[in-house]
Amino acid sequence: MIFEVFARKSRGEPLRHIGNLNAPDQELARVYAYNTYDEERWFDMWVTPREHFVEVFNAERENRDSR
Repeated sequence: MIFEVFARKSRGEPLRHIGNLNAPDQELARVYAYNTYDEERWFDMWVTPREHFVEVFNAERENRDSR
């Protein structure tokens, strides 16, 4: 399963996408994210399965559909 990884360096800063990883489950995704992206001093870090993202808008697709 592919997980997307987000983090922020300080309270109040927006989360930013810092990468992705492949893990069999959520618990290992947390471990892999920490071990892979620990070179920075993060305030917090989050992982979410890629399949949980819901597309709201895609300009590229919109342009193709309007032809």
